[in-house]
Amino acid sequence: MNKKTIPTIIAFSGLTALTFHAVNRLCFSATTLKNVLKEEDSNYFEWRFGKIKYTKKGSGSPLLLIHDLTVGSSGYEYRKIAEDLSKDHEVYMIDLLGYGMSDKPNMTYTNYLYVQLVLDFIKNGIGKKTDLIASGDSSSIAVMACHNDPELIQNVILLNPQSLGRMNLSPNRQTRLMKFILDMPVLGTFIYNMLTAKESLRKTFKGELFYNRHAVSEEMVSAYSEAAHFPDYNAKYSYTSYIGRYMNTGIVHALKEIDHCIYIIYGKGQREIESITDHYLYFNNAIEKFGIDDAGHFPHIEQPEATLQQMRIIF
Repeated sequence: MNKKTIPTIIAFSGLTALTFHAVNRLCFSATTLKNVLKEEDSNYFEWRFGKIKYTKKGSGSPLLLIHDLTVGSSGYEYRKIAEDLSKDHEVYMIDLLGYGMSDKPNMTYTNYLYVQLVLDFIKNGIGKKTDLIASGDSSSIAVMACHNDPELIQNVILLNPQSLGRMNLSPNRQTRLMKFILDMPVLGTFIYNMLTAKESLRKTFKGELFYNRHAVSEEMVSAYSEAAHFPDYNAKYSYTSYIGRYMNTGIVHALKEIDHCIYIIYGKGQREIESITDHYLYFNNAIEKFGIDDAGHFPHIEQPEATLQQMRIIF
């Protein structure tokens, strides 16, 4: 290699790194300007791994709402039904550690971590036996929390729960490599910003998660984008753990053993959801399920009234 080439390569690499760094800073600052997630009645629960943001509404029997684990998720997911639920319940909307407006330490996030968070929040933040509503991937958190400390939890509703087969997948060489790359300070953060850009989120909502693509609002896209970038690059670590499969855990044994009242509400437009929910019933035939027409992965967002109607029957 020519001696003059080496300094050129070093200079080019340095310039590229600086460019990526500048773009990263711009992405994080630009996506958090609107403050879509800001709420006047926000509270914070001091947990051993960081502050957990939550909101509390209404009075009555306590009800804890646990959002999905996909990138950009937060308590915002329940905004269309929380107010109505608060007419009969003391409703808690939580942002899990690494999500929304909660703290986002640089660590590996696991299912067990979130199970402990939910149980600690019920014990020390709510203080009474609590009903749970869990969405998507967080269904495993609710099931394992029931199994680990059944006396703390009353009834459970799972909204479009993740397939048992997918939750049983553990980290492998490929997913560990993906996590390693995304955890890199500059290049990994740049890739993360590309994956969580508004256009990428919008495309995922319209192409995969919603039955009616026209139901995807710009406010929702902004809320998910803001949650995926608040407060800075630390926001990526829950996502890297998610795609690395560190949040996965097998729950079949727990499903077989728990005797809580469990209900599944699902959007009929979600692909393979009938077989997914039937699989849950196979391992626990006491589970009841209710389908919502004209809804995909988020029936509580696309069809809030129909979802609330089923919840009123259950509660």
